[in-house]
Amino acid sequence: MISLVAAAGAALPVKSGGGGTDWPTYRGPAGDGVTAAELGKAWDEKGPKEVWKVPATNGFSSVTVSGGVAATLVTREDDGTPTEFVVVMDAASGKELWAKPLKLAKYQGGGDDGTGDNKGGDGPRSTPTISGGKVYTYGANLDLACFDAKTGKVVWQKDVAKDFGGKNISWQNATSPLVEGGLVIVSGGGKGAAFLAFDKDRGTLKWKAEDDTITHATPIAATIHGTRQIIFFTKEGLVAVTPGDGKVLWRQAYKFNVSTAASPVVFEDVVYCSAGYGVGGGAYKIAKKGSEWTSEELWRTEGNEVANHWSTPVVRDGKLYGMFQFKNYGSGPVKCVDIRTGKVLWSKEGFGPGNVILSGDRLLALSDKGELVIIAAEPDGYKELARADVLDGKCWSTPTLADGKIYARSTKEAACFETVK
Repeated sequence: MISLVAAAGAALPVKSGGGGTDWPTYRGPAGDGVTAAELGKAWDEKGPKEVWKVPATNGFSSVTVSGGVAATLVTREDDGTPTEFVVVMDAASGKELWAKPLKLAKYQGGGDDGTGDNKGGDGPRSTPTISGGKVYTYGANLDLACFDAKTGKVVWQKDVAKDFGGKNISWQNATSPLVEGGLVIVSGGGKGAAFLAFDKDRGTLKWKAEDDTITHATPIAATIHGTRQIIFFTKEGLVAVTPGDGKVLWRQAYKFNVSTAASPVVFEDVVYCSAGYGVGGGAYKIAKKGSEWTSEELWRTEGNEVANHWSTPVVRDGKLYGMFQFKNYGSGPVKCVDIRTGKVLWSKEGFGPGNVILSGDRLLALSDKGELVIIAAEPDGYKELARADVLDGKCWSTPTLADGKIYARSTKEAACFETVK
């Protein structure tokens, strides 16, 4: 069995898909799956032109791209032992620039003991972050590291389990490091250190807070009612804290069962969250009066009709688009769901637990069997604009759009394709 791979008045809009055309973090420039980079016109029946393709052994790590380099995590042998590695490539050619070992690649109940479509192979679940000429990784063993992006030299390292009393969870850590301002923020420490913030250049601890238990959901940064905040999705539920000191702004309890893996999604003053294993999805209206924050439930479903296993949806004009399914490998649908009501507006089978990103008014989907699909991000019905089978292996990762190129990853290979001008 594999898991993933977390003053009163009108709310200010969240700034999404922000600046530039790099894809430096898991789920894009703003961590919301949205980018200002242009996807371009739909390709013809030949599919997108391949720029390069290289082996990428095992793993559900996505590809990040910034400053001319591309990074991902793989499993390789290190002195005969399967080990997680960070691999950095030239983004234009796919040539490997450097690779460094992290810790052992040993996962509880990993994919190699699955059956049928669930047998996707095992490997790292986290995605590197590239920022300021450095590459940040957070491995399955709660090992946080910072490398020089050009040379691979270790700048600093932290063992969250050893140094901060962290206790890992089933299937091990899948969260990616979040860079916010001058901080690298992660979860996974023990009592009083569930949330941790480190100086991104020196690795010094800036703050630690709370007692929550980690899930597989990567935290997000968002602005609600003019206040910047980091939202974690823990076993206890949603928790929003201030980036500068970790002070809790608001909490929303949410059911946990087995694994929570999809990150929260923010639209204006609404926060959506979801999990598989019968938990389902829900949306909450966040309000602020003076210094007091509150969370009010707008809707809540149980079951798997409006549920995301580990595939986090994107939002456009108040509509969620993404893979809403649970263990429907190879067949699960992409859906459009109203974030304020939970109403399913349309559904299309045939994607499995892949992922989507958003560029303008178009979605780029990567199905679990390696198909890139361009879909109109419109609520009035499913409109497929292009489809191409581009990768072998299982794709439980998120596609990347950067500098006029599409980057995608499976359990066997990583590749780069041209967009259509």
